[in-house]
Amino acid sequence: MKTLLDFIPIALFFAAYKLHDLFGVGKDEAIYFATPVLMAATVAQMAVLYWIDKKLSTLQKITLGMILVFGGITLALHDKRFIMWKPTVLYAGMSIALAVAVWGMRHNFLKAMLGSQLDLPDQVWHKLNIAWIGYTAFMAVSNAYVATYYSEDAWANFKIWGYAFPIVFLICQGLYISPHIKADVEEDETPSDQAKP
Repeated sequence: MKTLLDFIPIALFFAAYKLHDLFGVGKDEAIYFATPVLMAATVAQMAVLYWIDKKLSTLQKITLGMILVFGGITLALHDKRFIMWKPTVLYAGMSIALAVAVWGMRHNFLKAMLGSQLDLPDQVWHKLNIAWIGYTAFMAVSNAYVATYYSEDAWANFKIWGYAFPIVFLICQGLYISPHIKADVEEDETPSDQAKP
């Protein structure tokens, strides 16, 4: 459900960008028409997440702040580069933070954030952390490449179709950790099963 909620602001941004002419907005102004839609949709998304969890994670707060700041600068300066480069800055920051934490501070941020929800061996947490470093670095570079060498239209298309990357990554992550979760459940159930007559 949360993955779907993450997709909604991007989908609304894409729809506003592509349907700009229905609202009397010229092609040159399409991205400036779609940016406040993205900002408003993200605020609504975070409100729903806060209503569900009664809190926002650090990453969610950073994401919201960056969209509002970069979106605001985009509109104020009428410069689309800020909103186009926002994903690269966010993903690069995440990749660097995870890398510094695990190799410099010997601290696993993923385990710290999700350890209360998932009981996994330390080696699994370490591999997940490495996978997230690689994934966020890939997303940062991909967005930078498209934003630099392709048209604004191509970048907007990448925003929507590029969402396949996080979906595939999350599915692969789930497939990787599921055997470890099952193993933990079986170990927890074994004593009680042996106690049955």
